Amino acid sequence: FCGLGLKMAPSHVLRCCQRVLAWIPVVFIALVVCWSYYAYVVELCIFTIQNTGEKIVYMVIFHLSFVMFVWSYWKTIFTKPDSPSKEFCLPKADKEQYEREERPESQQEILKRVARDLPLYTRTGTGAVRYCDRCQIIKPDRCHHCSACDMCVLKMDHHCPWVNNCVGFSNYKFFILFLAYSLLYCLFIASTVLQYFIKFWTNDLPDTHAKFHVLFLFFVAAMFFISILSLFSYHLWLVGKNRSTIEAFRAPVFRNGPDKNGFSLGFCKNIKQVFGDEKKFWMVPIFTSLGDGSTFPTRLVNIDIEQPAVESQPECVKR
Repeated sequence: FCGLGLKMAPSHVLRCCQRVLAWIPVVFIALVVCWSYYAYVVELCIFTIQNTGEKIVYMVIFHLSFVMFVWSYWKTIFTKPDSPSKEFCLPKADKEQYEREERPESQQEILKRVARDLPLYTRTGTGAVRYCDRCQIIKPDRCHHCSACDMCVLKMDHHCPWVNNCVGFSNYKFFILFLAYSLLYCLFIASTVLQYFIKFWTNDLPDTHAKFHVLFLFFVAAMFFISILSLFSYHLWLVGKNRSTIEAFRAPVFRNGPDKNGFSLGFCKNIKQVFGDEKKFWMVPIFTSLGDGSTFPTRLVNIDIEQPAVESQPECVKR
């Protein structure tokens, strides 16, 4: 037992170190945001801008964008990813039988028998039932195991180190809003700082301690805006297609074969799947996504004879 304890101790310490190190990107972003707040509010608005009206307008718009940016970022980080419900776990008798079986064919027969009672439409590339040996559950459609979080995540999109969290069904809307508000935040800062950046650069303003903050603020805002823009555009395209990042690289496999548009319901309905039916809540970081994360409406090319037929829903925009 002593030898076992010595082996487990380094592993436990390693996991703790990994968890601590995983927060470094988040801390970095938090420090940059805190500095940008100080640089914009104190160094630019208070010490540099002389016009009172301009100060007030800039401060009001800045704080609105700042609050929405921080709120959506916070929700993306601290919203726990949803995992499959107990109905996707094997019953005790089937689980024991599955563990006793050595042949993969026999194990698949057990999984197929249990899966008949579950709302499943997707399979593995070989047509087998999608089962996670790590979590010991049958994976719902669009669910994948995240090695970083060590859990199966409903409608998993990707694991993002910048939020130290898995982006999936429970927080995908927050992630999109985080990208949107970070873009607006950077764009507003860069556009309003530009004239003072030019004045400092051409020595039209006195050389004060604010000069460094204003010059660096413009470069940082412009750099982050350019880098985030491509990512935001890509995820807007995914929302319009009703695909996750994983599905964009590997089309989901239904019983009748791979279909990259299997979950697409048309542009308008695809957007509502993520943002909900009520447009007044679309830009607010509160959960409004449709469904439960385990079952999704599909638009199958061929009828799946092993599941109840899914009605084909008309597209809002003809392709």
